[in-house]
Amino acid sequence: MTSAKPNLLSGMQPSAGSLHLGNYLGALVNWANMQDDFNAYYCIVDLHAITVPQEPAELRANTRRTAAQYLAAGIDHNKSALFVQSHVPAHAQLAWVLNCITGMGEAGRMTQFKDKTQKGGSESASVGLFTYPILQAADILLYQPKAVPVGEDQRQHLELTRDLATRFNSRFGDTFVIPEAVILKETAKIYDLQNPEAKMSKSAADPKGLVNIMDDTSVVVKKIKSAVTDTDGEIRFDRDAKPGISNLLGIHSAISGESIASLEARFAGAGYGALKGEVADVVVAAIEPIRNRTEELLSDVAELDRLLADGAAKANAQAEQTLAAVYDRVGFIAAR
Repeated sequence: MTSAKPNLLSGMQPSAGSLHLGNYLGALVNWANMQDDFNAYYCIVDLHAITVPQEPAELRANTRRTAAQYLAAGIDHNKSALFVQSHVPAHAQLAWVLNCITGMGEAGRMTQFKDKTQKGGSESASVGLFTYPILQAADILLYQPKAVPVGEDQRQHLELTRDLATRFNSRFGDTFVIPEAVILKETAKIYDLQNPEAKMSKSAADPKGLVNIMDDTSVVVKKIKSAVTDTDGEIRFDRDAKPGISNLLGIHSAISGESIASLEARFAGAGYGALKGEVADVVVAAIEPIRNRTEELLSDVAELDRLLADGAAKANAQAEQTLAAVYDRVGFIAAR
């Protein structure tokens, strides 16, 4: 990793066997594009995954499958540090220090915890789920990044990260770079095919609304051709009045690069079936090579694990340097 470029950190949970189209278009495409301009650290956040119950063998498999999909979608292990969070002990170690400078009220104001505990109630939630924004702050601050690419829904967590970094620096001396959010305005927002007013998510109520990278081609085509639309028959982009058609146009544009206006003009007078058919073709052409490459990578687990170990070594070099400075400043005796 060269020091001439600014650092960048981002990651996703290995909480499913496949990433979905929203992950790919909303995150991975941008991550791949940012590798030349940043020292990029891309993480599979398995410590975050266990804030809710996980079956161990499934978690292990999903972690490798997520890593393989990162690589297949364009993350270059020679340009970036691709690693598993639990392979870098400093994540949990720094999180403990940050826990100790975070107020209960401050942690309790995190809206995602409230959202995630609405159904089961906070009594059934783990302490880990309550404090995971603080672990997320540690994830970020270890790598001293100026830029953190996040979705709008993560802005509050990044603000907590900035507050904790500022507080630590004020109390113990300048230690952390204060990170800035990179809210990528051009990032594609991909919506559920069955509920096009909700963002595509692995927690979708209806699995037919979710296009997975690892889905068979026939399954992808069927899901897109079954997408909810409307009855007026006109192909135009109108997020409020025509969310289903707008989503299909948005997916096509995000993958093909053809503008929404051009698509509207080209499909003027055509039926919804024609649009769905072409969207299906475009999506399959984009994700089929990723799925095939992922399967290749998973066929050699030893090599995949070697690549992850190499990424962890790069990440540890930076993380341990930051942690050593933190430990010294809070008054811990250095290990000999």
